[in-house]
Amino acid sequence: MGKVLASERNGILEIKINRPERRNAIDYDVMNELEAILGVAEDNERLLAATITGSGRKAFCSGGDLSVFGNITTAEEALHMLSKMGDLLYRIMTLPVPTFAMINGTAVGGGMEIAASADFRLVNEEASLGFIQGNQAITTGWGGSTMLFEKMQHDSALYMLTSGQRINAEKAKELGFASNVFHSETFEADALDFIRKSLIPYPEVIRGYKRVQINKWVRSGLKERMQEEIANCAELWAGEDHLCAVRQFFQK
Repeated sequence: MGKVLASERNGILEIKINRPERRNAIDYDVMNELEAILGVAEDNERLLAATITGSGRKAFCSGGDLSVFGNITTAEEALHMLSKMGDLLYRIMTLPVPTFAMINGTAVGGGMEIAASADFRLVNEEASLGFIQGNQAITTGWGGSTMLFEKMQHDSALYMLTSGQRINAEKAKELGFASNVFHSETFEADALDFIRKSLIPYPEVIRGYKRVQINKWVRSGLKERMQEEIANCAELWAGEDHLCAVRQFFQK
């Protein structure tokens, strides 16, 4: 079984990061499998929408897998890894149909950047959410803050990024990060029901509306702005403060 699962039902592509034993953390295999799935999705004109979630009930995604990326110590190495995932999140951001992050559990670090790439964020009431990258002396590394500022009110987005704090689902809704919050026991069914009810059955109409926003992002240089953010993170990644934070993580 792959590290990313994908299936299509009634015009909705359902993507699931499948590493529950690692809290659905991202490694190179996940990136490669996600790349292949997005390649097919971009050419599928039948699609009405796409979802992304994590396996199990504990975690949506805990970000990058430090057991894999923790040995990266140079800006050049960091830029390679960060750019690879950043490119994938740009493709999710600009997928020609509405995208829904179904945040079934904890979402921290890069997991929040994945969520920021989606058009909607549907959150389990028991989820814990946080842009905790700043606590490791780095910025969002996959273009997350650039995407977040496109989706949220400026001061709310800045608070989530600079505080480094975890928040609950209710606070995420109050700040405008969560589109909707659903009960934990019926989360998946309720979220999928919300998605189905929000979609008209005409792909060409849905794509027409999404294209209006994508065109705006293209004209405003979204991809280039994300790349600048990623390059900045790569420099911070090689800094002593971050390398020290990584060493402390492994000493726990």
